[in-house]
Amino acid sequence: MSFLYDFWDDFISLLFPRLCYACGNHLLRNENLICTECFVVIPRTNYHYKEDNPVAQLFWGRCVIEKAAAFSYYNKGSRIGNLIHNLKYKGIREIGHELGRIYGLTLKASGFTKDIDLIIPVPLHPTKERIRGFNQSETISMGIAAATLLPVDVKTLARIMASPTQTKRSRYERWTNVEGIFKVTDSQTIIGKHVLLVDDVITTGSTIESCTNELLKIEGVKVSVVALAFAVV
Repeated sequence: MSFLYDFWDDFISLLFPRLCYACGNHLLRNENLICTECFVVIPRTNYHYKEDNPVAQLFWGRCVIEKAAAFSYYNKGSRIGNLIHNLKYKGIREIGHELGRIYGLTLKASGFTKDIDLIIPVPLHPTKERIRGFNQSETISMGIAAATLLPVDVKTLARIMASPTQTKRSRYERWTNVEGIFKVTDSQTIIGKHVLLVDDVITTGSTIESCTNELLKIEGVKVSVVALAFAVV
């Protein structure tokens, strides 16, 4: 029976090849979404081990963040860039969950999440989420939650105004583009909590800054930040 299953699996793979979403090469039978080579060679920042890392430094003097980290470095056309592109624009939401799970295991093992109470993904405006069909930061958060067993809160922080895309905007334009567009809808749920704010890519940090400053209006709230990738600008 095992031989027949393997034969059928190979036959299906010929008709509908399973490809790595990072490099485009064929996946082996025991690989899922990402090939082993990409899993190994995608560069890790290891920022979760260093308190004053470049992601944390990005927010110095802008908002109070307990700690910050990113899984990898973002470059257009890189393997992690291809993964995030396939997640956001091709609708392969499983990529977000898998990368979140992988990163969540790393964060948990390092002790980064030991004092975190809950995870909040950076929200999309409802209209944009309906068009895309999902919030990529939420799928990443769910993957982190699967690894850390932390709860995910998708209701407390809301995006109350739509904003144009941040692509090709200057640092100042990105900041003004997201100023005041987030709102805490139920402060009681996060009073005194340490929140892990999750995004896909951190570039200038303007979106995270806006979210954090809104969350910090609530009594006793602390905010830490993680993302799949950090774009050095």
